[in-house]
Amino acid sequence: MKALTWHGNHDVRVDNVPDPKIQEPTDAIVRITSTAICGSDLHLYEVLGPFIDPGDILGHEPMGIVEEVGSGVSHIMPGDRVVIPFNVVCGHCWMCSRQLFAHCETTQNHEYGLGASFLGYTKLYGQIPGGQAELLRVPQAHFGPIKVPEGPPDDRFLYLSDVLPTSWQAVEYADIPEGGSVTVFGLGPIGQMSSRIAKHRGARVIAVDLVPERLRLAEQHGIEIVNLEGVEDVAETVREMTDGRGTDSVIDAVGMEAHGSPIGKMAHRIAGMLPDSVAASMIENAGTDRLSALVASIETVRRAGTISISGVYGGTATPMNLLQLFDKGVVIKQGQAHVKRWIDDIMPLLTEDSDPLGVDDFATHKLPLDQAPHGYEIFQKKQDGAIKVVLRP
Repeated sequence: MKALTWHGNHDVRVDNVPDPKIQEPTDAIVRITSTAICGSDLHLYEVLGPFIDPGDILGHEPMGIVEEVGSGVSHIMPGDRVVIPFNVVCGHCWMCSRQLFAHCETTQNHEYGLGASFLGYTKLYGQIPGGQAELLRVPQAHFGPIKVPEGPPDDRFLYLSDVLPTSWQAVEYADIPEGGSVTVFGLGPIGQMSSRIAKHRGARVIAVDLVPERLRLAEQHGIEIVNLEGVEDVAETVREMTDGRGTDSVIDAVGMEAHGSPIGKMAHRIAGMLPDSVAASMIENAGTDRLSALVASIETVRRAGTISISGVYGGTATPMNLLQLFDKGVVIKQGQAHVKRWIDDIMPLLTEDSDPLGVDDFATHKLPLDQAPHGYEIFQKKQDGAIKVVLRP
């Protein structure tokens, strides 16, 4: 089969690789019909090379048709149309029983002290072959796959794999009071969808970015925008829009990919040039993140407000302004999405003909799998208006 594989920083290729096979009774084989490129994939493209091997298959936002199931899988069968959540979880351990699926104890990665395994995402999270491929072996398929109706095009349901539940959780964690306000930093896929969900649920949404196409897209969905290129102090600008207080909540949908941090940018470059063993230690033990979005979030949120972090950070020695956080009484909630926890909340919005979250036209680019390297390049460089790239194997 064809699959997108990692070969180095900024070097991904479509290779011919062996077809996956059933290995465990709880496995399934799915023929992929659509698979998206995630902002988190860009961390593999540029930063997290020390934790991935050449030839590893990328991708964790897939859907398709079930071709085969193991003897321990009964809730799906060949021919079913399914979306595959990015986190690989058992559904029955202590954590899963509490719907804390991102912390599944069955697939937890003890070697690195991290949580549940992901599809297509490095040694840190299980090194399981991903879904940017023609076929995918789905571990823990007795629980994970989400059956979706026949008929509507893939785009109606594809984002249940990651974007929709991650964004829904970001809004839940933001704890926006009824009729309250939220600032969303970053208008990539998660920021765009978080903004739409928060507005749909009745919040005043102010979104911050510097890419014109992203700002225009948010405006089209009734979101107030702040262009970073046009303001000296984004926190002060938001305070001026909110009676001098700042918004009740902030969603940081940027993470380590933030602009405007030359030290963090240099740390990314250094990590990419070092031998893997040295770079891994640097990422694990040093402050390698670009913190501009998080710093701005802390400054922007009102006193006693809540910051929800959905953007991924990687450095363990990242400095934070604890005095400011303590003095303002800020609550921070964060973490990987517990995908299946939110599916019952989201699904009714996807089966409405009105498409209230605008998922049908969410993808800005739809490319064949052979053009996946180009898709990564334009997404990473924010070229050609690329906000969400979907691949069709």
